[in-house]
Amino acid sequence: MVKKIEVLGLGAGDLEQLPMGIYKKLLNVSHLFLRTKEHPVVNELEKEGMNYSSFDSVYEKHDQFDAVYQEIARTLLEKSQTEDIFYAVPGHPLVAEQTVQLLLENGPKQGVEIIIGGGQSFIDALFASLKIDPVDGFQLLDGTMLHASQLNLNQHMMISQVYDQFVASDVKLTLMEKLPDDYEVWIVTAAGSKEEVIEKVQLYELDRNVSLNNLTSVYVPPVKDEQILWKNFSKLREIIAELRGPDGCPWDKEQTHDSLKKYLIEETYEVIEAINSEDIDHLVEELGDVLLQVMLHAQIGEDDGYFTIDDVIEGLSAKMVRRHPHVFGNVIAENAEQVLQNWEDIKKKEKGDVQSSLLEGVSKSLPNLLQAYELQKKAAKVGFDWQEISPALEKVKEELEEFVNELDGTEEGLKRAKKEFGDLLFAFVNVARFLKIHPEEALSETNGKFKRRFQYVEEMVEKSGRTFEHHSLEELDQYWDEAKLKGL
Repeated sequence: MVKKIEVLGLGAGDLEQLPMGIYKKLLNVSHLFLRTKEHPVVNELEKEGMNYSSFDSVYEKHDQFDAVYQEIARTLLEKSQTEDIFYAVPGHPLVAEQTVQLLLENGPKQGVEIIIGGGQSFIDALFASLKIDPVDGFQLLDGTMLHASQLNLNQHMMISQVYDQFVASDVKLTLMEKLPDDYEVWIVTAAGSKEEVIEKVQLYELDRNVSLNNLTSVYVPPVKDEQILWKNFSKLREIIAELRGPDGCPWDKEQTHDSLKKYLIEETYEVIEAINSEDIDHLVEELGDVLLQVMLHAQIGEDDGYFTIDDVIEGLSAKMVRRHPHVFGNVIAENAEQVLQNWEDIKKKEKGDVQSSLLEGVSKSLPNLLQAYELQKKAAKVGFDWQEISPALEKVKEELEEFVNELDGTEEGLKRAKKEFGDLLFAFVNVARFLKIHPEEALSETNGKFKRRFQYVEEMVEKSGRTFEHHSLEELDQYWDEAKLKGL
């Protein structure tokens, strides 16, 4: 005997919308399973003699809708082993019905044929009630699993399964990530039926509506205000393309990968400055400036026909998944050190070819202080390193002594001192590495500290009514000490 489950659609909410074949089948089957009896046509069909049992009690057993749907599908498949099953759902079986998708996925694995019956979708009724033409583009989203990344603000958005105030609250908060609090949306309940209710509300009021039920959807109209769209990555891409377009900005149109190099370096250091100053607003602004550099380079690549921002994102996404097998695969990494080791191992496999030197991976474009740090790290990985800090400190003392010895006042001595000064810095970077102090960050903090204290000295000089030239070094040092006492 062929095992089968036939799924029928109850339509959008009005008995007159049911096709005659579906109507007869609902009344004539010996026993019908309903996902929920909370649907306008059920009361009318019950009066005409429809026999059924519903899964409404399953909703009370679980905190998550996914668990509810899993149990319903599992129960139906178990019962189908001994009898033919007729299962009815609101609307159309293939529109926003997770239980049906689970049956289609798991039924064939258990030798159960899943037959899809008709039924008018609530989407048809929504379009009619809201007078929307779907040719403009629309999204149908599940209110119980809504994420901000799904939202396409340029299209009509229909958010179904807004069952209650809890779901409505989650939907509201998700929409508020992209839309202003007072954006107007429509709450539509039982669209196309005699019980239809359509109410326009501002977004912040969405979860204050007490008439929400399992036939409620939320309609979000397309955004027309350009400023609201500024949060969208696609809008940023359009703006950058326009800046470099035929009618765009003369400066932006002239830029090349080479001409933009200095700006990327400058903006990166300004991000570091914002982090050091713990200024979140400034950090947001500076990260935007770095992103601008990325977008300009990508647009130049697209204009030249070599690559687009999509290629950049695809390459980065693939790399992140590939190099994090402990997250996206079955590799185990219990600490950050194991993660870094896995990263390096995967990186070596990706490169394929044999390196002529272990130091090849250190970019020559790095500031020299950073180069020294990275070169030492590379060498240390193969054991070319002291095992404790004492010899490193002794090396600093040795290099300092050699530097001082070369300061004999001659031109040749100055040339030799320059080399020894480089050795001294390199040795001191090694000490920083042992202590897990990043030399560039440490020097950046010192530069900032010097700037703050010297600006205090300038302020005090100005208040004194005298110029720097009329201050002794002792007086200036006193201002400096005051700055230190103030914690600057």
